[in-house]
This record gives sequence, structure tokens and C-alpha cells, in this order.
Amino acid sequence: MNSGRTIFAQLMDFVSPYELRVCVDRYGGEYKVKTFSCWDQFLCLAFAQLTFRESLRDIQACLRVAQPKLYHMGFRSVVARNTLAHANEVRDWRIAADFARGLIATARQLYATEPFGVELEHAVYAFDATTIDLCLALFPWATFRKRKGAVKLHALLDLRGNIPTVCFVTPASVHEVNLLDEVVIEAGAFYLFDRAYLDFARLYRLHQDHGFFVTRAKRNFRYRYLDSRPVDRTTGVASDQVIRLYGFYSKQSYPERLRPTSTRRAAGGSSSSPTTSRSRL
Repeated sequence: MNSGRTIFAQLMDFVSPYELRVCVDRYGGEYKVKTFSCWDQFLCLAFAQLTFRESLRDIQACLRVAQPKLYHMGFRSVVARNTLAHANEVRDWRIAADFARGLIATARQLYATEPFGVELEHAVYAFDATTIDLCLALFPWATFRKRKGAVKLHALLDLRGNIPTVCFVTPASVHEVNLLDEVVIEAGAFYLFDRAYLDFARLYRLHQDHGFFVTRAKRNFRYRYLDSRPVDRTTGVASDQVIRLYGFYSKQSYPERLRPTSTRRAAGGSSSSPTTSRSRL
């Protein structure tokens, strides 16, 4: 019979209760709280995430089954469904947001020297969104369709360690490209987008902030050819060109030069649609 510490308790050793206490004191998260502390609330939510719980009742049932072990897992209060629901509703969300930023900063330091597969000194981020369905009767603000509610989770992912650095939650009716206005650009970093984020005015602001971007071009992509660069075809790159946008409005939105590249498919050898990337020319 195992008499050592639980795996959950060992995982929580990587989380600092002091840092959470600083965030709680900053926003008065435990004002008039007697028993169910913010640390207990965090442990409940961490347990739910790690064990794939699907509801408050599910969290309560699983924790009460392990009642003799809760103290050794770090809990100092009895976990009740209504108590957890009330804490999630009334406590300031900025406590969790500030605490998450601290955890993200710690995780990024741990993965800073992890091999990435490409020799790059700067960070590489991927920005994308996913739709989460909701009940329109319970969440009337989550506008999506006439009889369906949903939200979009927009996440900026640090690919060196696959760590989410920034997350935004919006109604599903908000288009992904609008969230580019909310992202703080890190100078020298690379940002990967899909076609939904192809807005030349916003991408030019990213260029002015000294960031790099890579995105897939649309089929009606119009440009004027300026130059071609040598490529190593063994890497899968078929062409590397220097261009300027040709369309009247596109040229006004992005007056600088761009580098479209195309890659060959592994089997057939044909090139895929071009990828537009910002480059220091």
C-alpha cells in the first residue's frame, strides 16, 4: 500500500501559495471569508482540470470519495458544490488572471532552452481561435446563431513548450481578425496565423512593431514580382520571392515588401499555396 504523497500534492509543489496570496490580497478576494479560501478554490479547479471533471457535482463527488486524503492533498476545507459555485461567481476573476500570468512566466523560463527544431533566438507564437458551444437560454449574451449560443476562445500559444501566453473569450459572432488589435507584439518574435487573420492593415501594424508574421495567402492574392531568392529544395521550399502588393487598397494598407514562399508536397512534388511572411529587407 502506497504511504507516500499523492501525485496531486507533488504537482502542486510547483505552484506557490505565496504568489496566490499576493493576488488575493491585491483584490480583496477573501474579504469576510471564513472557511473556503482562494487556495482551496484553486485546488478544486486544478483537480477538475487534471482529472477531466465535467461539472460541479462531478468535482464534489470525486473529492468526497477521497475525503481521507484531502488534507494530504492540500485542502483545508470541506468541498461543497454550492460553496464552490458561489466562490466561482463572486470572487474577482483578476485573481486568477494575475496568478496565471505568474505561472506562465515560470513555465516559459523552464522551456526557454528547449530544442525547437528550428534555430531561432526569438519566440514563435501561434494565434488561433476555437468555438465553444453554449446554451443560449443560460447565456443570452453569447450571440452566435438564431437558436444557438457560443463563445470563441482566442489563444496565443508559445510553441516553445506549447504554453498559452494570452487568452481572450468573446461571443462567437466576433471575427478572429479583430483580436489582432488586442495582442501586444513582442519585438523580434514570429507569429503564425491562418487565412482568417489576413488583414494587411493589421499585419502592417505588426510589422511596425518589429514583429515577424507567417500566414497563408488567399487564392486572389495580387502582387507585383520584384526579386527571387535562392532556396535549398532539400528543405521542402520550392520558391522564395520578394513582392509588393498590387491592389489599390492592399497597397495602401501594406506599402512595404513581402516574401511569399511556396513549399512542395511530400508525395506529388507540387507546390502549395504561397505563404506570406514579413522580412527585414
